[in-house]
Amino acid sequence: MGIIEINNFSQNYGDKALFEDTSFVLNPNEKIGLTGVNGAGKSTLLKIIMGQVLLDKGTFYKNPRYRVEYLDQHAEVRGESTVKEYLSGAYKHLFDAEAKLNKINEQLAVETNDEKLERLLNQSGDLFEYLTTNNFYAIDSEIEKVAAGLGVNAFGMDTLVKTLSGGQRAKVMLAKLLLESPDVMVLDEPTNFLDVNHIEWLTKFINSSERAFIIVSHDTHFLNNVVTHICDVDNNKINKYVGNYEKCMATKEAKRIQHEKNYEQQQREIKKMEDYIARNKARAATAGMAHSREKMLNRMEIITPPSEQVKPTFSFKYKDFAGNLVLKVENLCVGYKGKPLLKPISFEVENGDRVAITGFNGIGKSTLLKTIIGQLEKISGTSVLSKNIVVGYYEQENDFHYYEGTPLNFVSAMFPKLNEKDVRTTLSKCGLNSVLCRKQIKQLSGGEQSKIKICTLVLKPCNLLILDEPTNHLDVFAIDRLQEAISEFEGTVIFVSHSKEFVRDVATKVINLENLS
Repeated sequence: MGIIEINNFSQNYGDKALFEDTSFVLNPNEKIGLTGVNGAGKSTLLKIIMGQVLLDKGTFYKNPRYRVEYLDQHAEVRGESTVKEYLSGAYKHLFDAEAKLNKINEQLAVETNDEKLERLLNQSGDLFEYLTTNNFYAIDSEIEKVAAGLGVNAFGMDTLVKTLSGGQRAKVMLAKLLLESPDVMVLDEPTNFLDVNHIEWLTKFINSSERAFIIVSHDTHFLNNVVTHICDVDNNKINKYVGNYEKCMATKEAKRIQHEKNYEQQQREIKKMEDYIARNKARAATAGMAHSREKMLNRMEIITPPSEQVKPTFSFKYKDFAGNLVLKVENLCVGYKGKPLLKPISFEVENGDRVAITGFNGIGKSTLLKTIIGQLEKISGTSVLSKNIVVGYYEQENDFHYYEGTPLNFVSAMFPKLNEKDVRTTLSKCGLNSVLCRKQIKQLSGGEQSKIKICTLVLKPCNLLILDEPTNHLDVFAIDRLQEAISEFEGTVIFVSHSKEFVRDVATKVINLENLS
């Protein structure tokens, strides 16, 4: 049997059917990429796998010999532990064994009974062998290796975890999960807060691991380099393909084309049969043949129509700007509480530019954007937006964890002059149907939450878009449409993205913060 088997299951989310009579199997050593459009049910499937959601219908089996752990980027970290202490928690079972060994060694120093001495020596030897086998005495170097690989050490191993940003916390959680090394690692958007170098390190880590993985990611380049299988959620079914992402999607497309051909051919056959039955059923000479055709038609297994993929239609409203210079930055020093993150930087942005801000994670890209729009105080230097510039800002993190309202509530509060119909129409164009519009935002997927934020941008006329990791959580259809919307926008765009493909396809100018002299 597999590690995890979910057979012939169906699952609803509210009044929406996510899965209907489908199955999912994870076998040892498989590295499965879980794909599908935003809202298809990927997050629900992960919750079923982790036992957080019970099946509506079907059977669930998890092999008890395998330990399955989940990267939950929204989990809260309490207490006063530092990053180093938090990561060391991955080895709690080994530290507990060391404490037990130390206690036994203390007993050995004073024990005089030969029988007890022999028993304690055996226990001591077993524990020492257990610690040695599990590489206990190299824990510090292992923590340092993973922390460096994911860029965790960039914000300091002595930093209190509770003070970290959402992106930093997600990296620390990923590092701890990798250090724990469970039999199965379930990773939900692991590359969202990683830069190119850290993604490459994670890619090598996964490829060299003999563990099984289930990975949800809209970073198709990353998936292509790490998975052995794809489980694609489409039309309430899970279709499993063998190979990397590109190979699997090519197989899916071939199946889709063949399905369309079979459907169209069957529809033509059905129409011919229905026409024949209608013409001949009432005629005595041909009634027998007509009834025979009718029985054949009733027994026919009808091919389901090809599913129509609902794609968002983002479109940013442009507010006129007559000038050429949009932004002038001179010797700008940015950081927090007077502590610089970057060396002073100078650059200019002209009307119509698409400027990508790049650099390793934690270097200060988001801080620079927030300083430019005045959300953070600069340390020194100047950053001047030209007169009549209106900014549309997309913040990196989805901060809806405690928000109790619906997308309709949220957008209506931001644009009180709009009537409900207009708000619903805009949300629908952004990929949120009427059912999703009335659900609590905190119950929606990360991609659906991101589309709400994009909705607030498309409703605000502006001439400068400042976008901080706008592709995080979005499916491939939404990313493609976002790219198109940016290219159609008449104004200026400054953006941060860890996606090399997105930077390549969108940017007309790149400012690499690592190159500051």
